[in-house]
Amino acid sequence: MRYNLFGPGNSAVLLVSRILLAALFVLFGWSKVTGFSGTVDYMAHVGAPVPMLSAAIAVIMELVVGILILVGFYTRPLAVLLALYTVGTAIIGHHFWNMTGADQMANMINFYKNVSIAGGLLALAVTGPGRFSIDGK
Repeated sequence: MRYNLFGPGNSAVLLVSRILLAALFVLFGWSKVTGFSGTVDYMAHVGAPVPMLSAAIAVIMELVVGILILVGFYTRPLAVLLALYTVGTAIIGHHFWNMTGADQMANMINFYKNVSIAGGLLALAVTGPGRFSIDGK
């Protein structure tokens, strides 16, 4: 039998995928919780509805859901939820279509990075976390 490193059932690659996807969310979720008042101010600045609630949702989605994806717990539904959140944050936080110059380019890049990350999360939702996960036990 031939071994296919990149086959959909390869748990090691799925583990690396979860680590890479979760790293961004856990890192920035942690910075949001440790600088919560700044997070609330930022939410108000970008026009997020109810900035205090939006900041709390951001912490839960990024830190808590990020950790759960990392360990592979309820991976499929949480990956879909985090993908929707990521597209939502792209729309709320990176509205490049209202900008010009360098701000427009920077926000366009971040908008499409969010869209791409959402694509990775949806792929994870389809494949599942692999056997090196809580779901896989």
